[in-house]
Amino acid sequence: MSKREDKILSLAGMDTANVSSLQLHKYFNAYLKQGMHGIGFSAYEEGQKPGDELSLEQVQRRMAILKPSIKWVRSFSCLQGNELIPTVAKQMGIKTLVGAWLGDDLEKNEQEVEGLIKLAKEGYVDIAAVGNEVMYRKDLTEEQLLAYIQRVKDAVPDIPVGYVDAYYEFEDRPAITEICDVILANCYPFWEGCAIEYSLLYMKDMFRRTQKVAAGKKVIITETGWPNQGETFHGAEPSQENAIRYFLNTQQWGEADNIDIFYFSSFDESWKVGAEGDVGAFWGLWDKDEQLKYSVPLS
Repeated sequence: MSKREDKILSLAGMDTANVSSLQLHKYFNAYLKQGMHGIGFSAYEEGQKPGDELSLEQVQRRMAILKPSIKWVRSFSCLQGNELIPTVAKQMGIKTLVGAWLGDDLEKNEQEVEGLIKLAKEGYVDIAAVGNEVMYRKDLTEEQLLAYIQRVKDAVPDIPVGYVDAYYEFEDRPAITEICDVILANCYPFWEGCAIEYSLLYMKDMFRRTQKVAAGKKVIITETGWPNQGETFHGAEPSQENAIRYFLNTQQWGEADNIDIFYFSSFDESWKVGAEGDVGAFWGLWDKDEQLKYSVPLS
């Protein structure tokens, strides 16, 4: 890395409130070139939604775009082509956090869990995540979730197994925290209405609260991010500059404090508008057409 890039990266951890838009974009490009720990894999192309089958070609194409910038990738399901994500990642030398999507459909849950176990036994899983925000959505009882987690732990004892949910769920549900080998926490200052100026401090507090109940277990931030378009959520305002600032602050903090962070997300996905409002479609670092969003400042 050049001395000039070293200087850019050191500045990225400073207060960027008065930094020009052009300079922010330079910082962003430098950090992306250096590479981040990990990212959530947005699989669905324009016109697709969960339930649609993913093709090998689209998974390979999107993974190739991400490869120069990541060490790890996170997937969310083991069905309908999502099982291709960890296999393609491993072929490209990328480590994997592989999730089984659990909901209120018990038959589908069986398929997800068996799919996760199969991928793990075949060597495609570095960390296994049994469920994502199941307690937050109230799709299952805690006892049901604990049984799924234990089942995966028993099947693949040599692989770290955890469960993904909002950070505060690990405070409120000690039995889940105890059964997990690793604590997988989603931390979103945006969704708690935090203004961009205080967002990094807010996220640090989320992380430390999770660390406190983790009792020495590794805590990984499995989702955090900031949208660049959409409606303001209380004090949290989507914008291109705010999205870049949040990304830079997050990456610098993770690097400085040796915290593993999976940024959310890789590509914009229009289908999320239904669940999250207009802001849901704009969390990617790349847009829905797979173009990098923050390489050039808006005029």
